[in-house]
Amino acid sequence: MKKKTAIVTGASSGFGLLCAIELAISGFTVIATMRDVKKAKRLIKAAKEKEVAEFLSIQQLDVTSTDSIIQFDTTLSDYPSIDVLVNNAGFALGGFSEELSIEEYRRQFETNFFGVIAVTNAVLPFMRAKRHGRIINMSSISGRMGFPGLSAYTSSKHALEGYSESLRLELNPFGIDVSLVEPGSYQTNIWASVEQMEIDPDSPYYSYMERMVKEIESGKAEHGDPIEVAKLVAQIASQLKTPDLRYPIGKGVKQNLFLKSFLPWRFIESVILKKLRQ
Repeated sequence: MKKKTAIVTGASSGFGLLCAIELAISGFTVIATMRDVKKAKRLIKAAKEKEVAEFLSIQQLDVTSTDSIIQFDTTLSDYPSIDVLVNNAGFALGGFSEELSIEEYRRQFETNFFGVIAVTNAVLPFMRAKRHGRIINMSSISGRMGFPGLSAYTSSKHALEGYSESLRLELNPFGIDVSLVEPGSYQTNIWASVEQMEIDPDSPYYSYMERMVKEIESGKAEHGDPIEVAKLVAQIASQLKTPDLRYPIGKGVKQNLFLKSFLPWRFIESVILKKLRQ
C-alpha cells in the first residue's frame, strides 16, 4: 500500500515544523517546504529524534514567488498522489493601522492570504484527478476577532476565513475537504515581529502600544504547547471521515468565540479596552 503524501508550508519552525513531524508519525510522506532550506536543521533534528526522517522531503518554496511555486509544482508529479495540503506559512505584522504603510499591508497579505491561494491552486489539479484531498488552512483566533495593533494580521486571517468557506463549497463535489485551524496564543515565534517592534515615543499611539506589548508579554506564561495544534492537524488529515470547517483550539478560544456570538460588540469592546488600560 502506497503511503499518502502531505505538503506543509512554512515547515522550518513553529506549527509547521511540528505538523510535518506529526504527519510523518501518522504515516504520511511529508513534503516539508520553506523559503530558506538552510533553516531546515531544526526540522531534520526533530525528525531524527522521532525516527521519521526517511519520510520527510525538504523542498524550497517561497509562497509569495510565482517562479518558486511553478518550480515546486513541477516536482509534484513525482508522487503517486497529493492527499493533504497544510497551508501554514505566515507571520504577524504588528503596528497601528495609521502608522503602517500600504506596502506593509500588502506584504502581510502576500504571505498569509495570496500565498495560500497560489499554493492551493497549484495543488488542486492533483487532488481533483484523484477526487480526494484535504486542505487545512492555518488561521487564528484573529481570523474571528479583531485586536488593536494587529489590524494587518487580523484582516489577512479574516480574508483567509472567507476564502476557506467559499473554497470548501466549491471543492465538495470533487471529494476535497477544506478546514480551518484557529489557534489562540501558543509558544511559537509568530509574535516575534510584534514583540520586537520599535515604539516611537513621538507616536500618538505610544502609550497604547506599550500597554499592548506588555499584555502580550504578561500572557506568555499561559501560552499553550504548540504540539496540541500539530496533533489536531494530523488528526484532521488522517482520522476524521468528514472534517468540520472550523477547529478553534487553545485556552479560552471557544469561550471567547461563544461570547462574541451572543454579547453586544460594545460590551466586548469595553472589556478589551479596559484590560489594555490596566
